[in-house]
Amino acid sequence: MSAELPTVGELVDPFYRRVSYLRVSLSDRCNFRCTYCMPAEGVALLPREGILSFEELNRIVTVFAGLGVRRVRLTGGEPTIRHSVARCVAMLSRIAGIDAVVMTTNGHRLPELAAPLARAGLSGLNVSLDTLDAEKFASVTRRGDLSRVLLGIDVARAAGLPVKINVVALKGWNDFEFGALCDYAWERGVTPRFIEWMPMSGGGLYAPGAHLTAAEIRALITAHTGRGLVPKAAPLAHVGPARYYAVDERREVGIIAALSEHFCATCNRVRLDAVGLFHTCLAYDDATDLRKILRDGGTDEDLVFAIQRSLARKRASHALDCRGGGSPAKHMVSIGG
Repeated sequence: MSAELPTVGELVDPFYRRVSYLRVSLSDRCNFRCTYCMPAEGVALLPREGILSFEELNRIVTVFAGLGVRRVRLTGGEPTIRHSVARCVAMLSRIAGIDAVVMTTNGHRLPELAAPLARAGLSGLNVSLDTLDAEKFASVTRRGDLSRVLLGIDVARAAGLPVKINVVALKGWNDFEFGALCDYAWERGVTPRFIEWMPMSGGGLYAPGAHLTAAEIRALITAHTGRGLVPKAAPLAHVGPARYYAVDERREVGIIAALSEHFCATCNRVRLDAVGLFHTCLAYDDATDLRKILRDGGTDEDLVFAIQRSLARKRASHALDCRGGGSPAKHMVSIGG
């Protein structure tokens, strides 16, 4: 490694965006096979010995915390199928400088895991829920059980965990359910969030005509509530890509519009996949191998150098478009969204 290391400090990319949010994939495996996330034939799974151990992950996250990362989101694949996942949460939540460890999950294992995760220090959950129709749910997930996911959300709320639901918005498939999904969430003190479909897998999962823009999503929710959506001010420490809108003093909705109203100018996120590849952007395939540095005996300073050098090459914006163009070859299931 080079002896000429950059000064340790906050992570700032070439466009003066400060990185404070790290998304970590715990596994490339998933107990669902969602149609917009994974090809029907599945994906080539990584060798288990290549997956970062919790101790390796703890060391890497500690380095990121020293560089100004304050929020860690655990993703997959499906993070809850990782053995002893609550132990991982406990380890990461104790790292100095990390203010919050949160998780995105399909919810299938929450009935038994929500309480242990809360005790371990998890700060919040995002649960994928694209429909309230059991048959459609089974169809889009190719094997999911809606009743378990709904139970898991209730168990998580009972355990004191803040919950958001993530709805991938698909025209002609679940757009007429947006009102029902909002009502379901609001009745439970949960925030619904609607996510524009994104082209991944080299465009192979593109469904022509399925894309709904943020403006169309807002119009559908406004028609349901009979109220205009009022944009909410972003928090001082911007923690994610969603833009939130108030319906009234009790109800809000989030929209993640990666295509029609992209948020690249305010991006504060980077990603670490399950085998230690560091991705500065979801929408590109280039990555830096941090696992190799660890397993070759590298120092924390070596990790800092590799992270900062990679971030120095981060692009201003993605090249995705609403027609399926500009997509990376990697699959959503392998990087965690």
